[in-house]
Amino acid sequence: MAIPQSANALTRGGAAGQPAFQELKVRVHRQLLERLDLAAMAALDRTQAEAQIRSALQRLLSDESTPLSRTERDRLIEEIGYEVLGHGPLDPLLRDPDISDILVNGPRQVYVEKFGRLHLTDVKFRDNDHLMQIIERIVSAVGRRVDESSPMVDARLPDGSRVNAIIPPLALDGPALSIRRFGKDPYKIEDLVGFKALTDEMVRYLKAIVGVRLNIIVSGGTGCGKTTLLNCLTSFIPDHERVVTIEDSAELQLQQPHTVRLETRPPNLEGKGEVCARDLVRNCLRMRPDRIVVGECRSAEVIDMLQAMNTGHDGSITTVHANNPRDCLGRLEMMVLMGGIEMPIKAIRQQIASAVNVIVQAARLSDGTRKVVKITEVVGMEADQVTSQDVFEFVQTGVNAEGMVQGHFRPTGVRSQYYERLVAAGVRPEDLQFESVARSAPAGRRF
Repeated sequence: MAIPQSANALTRGGAAGQPAFQELKVRVHRQLLERLDLAAMAALDRTQAEAQIRSALQRLLSDESTPLSRTERDRLIEEIGYEVLGHGPLDPLLRDPDISDILVNGPRQVYVEKFGRLHLTDVKFRDNDHLMQIIERIVSAVGRRVDESSPMVDARLPDGSRVNAIIPPLALDGPALSIRRFGKDPYKIEDLVGFKALTDEMVRYLKAIVGVRLNIIVSGGTGCGKTTLLNCLTSFIPDHERVVTIEDSAELQLQQPHTVRLETRPPNLEGKGEVCARDLVRNCLRMRPDRIVVGECRSAEVIDMLQAMNTGHDGSITTVHANNPRDCLGRLEMMVLMGGIEMPIKAIRQQIASAVNVIVQAARLSDGTRKVVKITEVVGMEADQVTSQDVFEFVQTGVNAEGMVQGHFRPTGVRSQYYERLVAAGVRPEDLQFESVARSAPAGRRF
């Protein structure tokens, strides 16, 4: 489904889409690169560089015999500026704050997610080589590479947006690029309440458990808002604590002044020099952290993360891909086994039950909205099973005529097993509400 023409920030209509216009753009772009001193341009700030490029383009266009209207001339200058200084045809999309995902499926098909829904745009690249140039520009800026010997890469943009690229021969229809956007101003927990993603009672509970240094796992599927929620939870960490973050691609935006950010490193051309998340978790234990925040546990690093939680590094937070809290516990077991640890299942479960205190389950619903659908406490072991209890949950009651999910949040009526610990730490009892009373959650704005 094509995006409506009224959303002109995403479209390329009129002369700008005609072959003659595109041929002129390629020709003028080539002439511009021949005239510019790119080394000198690199020393200028963006405003100065844009001014020089605009001036050079004006001179080049005055020598062209192709007739152009003022609108076409301005469009040509703008698009060539994107090619030289930015990310080509993607720049207008990257400037739109309402776009949360940009999905490039080859040079001729670009989708965006806006307010939880996917739309096809009119943005196109000239060919596969043009798209590859943009991908290489993005990944080289953060010291990564992508080629036939390394056809998959994770990177990030200067604004923190997450980038994944996969190219032929693995991508059959041309290079594929996925960009997960993060705003310049990260969402705060108050914003999530405004979006009806959770309630004030849930926020007070989450603030309390972060304050008393319980170990938390944010669980959920792809695109459900785990990283956003993780950012919000870290805002409750006191400023005087030392926080060490570990990520594959740095995207967390912590506000604490005492933060050390670590990022994994892929192998070099010779296949050497790789630093994985497990290496960084081990190293950070020697860095005197008060809190360890792992962007995502997806492999053997969970072993060291659980050991850290069990050996005095309370208050650690991480994310895990899982559909529900019970599956999250199963995923932790599986990741421990993936690390090659030969240990009885019961012993692994005892480690998990001792290390993990709370699982915050996020989900993306059928209408594109994201909500915290469960907050679950890990109670302990019963026989050889890890036991848990739900403290808060979202109950879906239906879908309205516009396709928006209807439902309500409610405490389950089960009092937190950490209630006495929270009150002893100074949390007011009135801020901890566990009575089973439904809280209406009408469809909110998608985030």
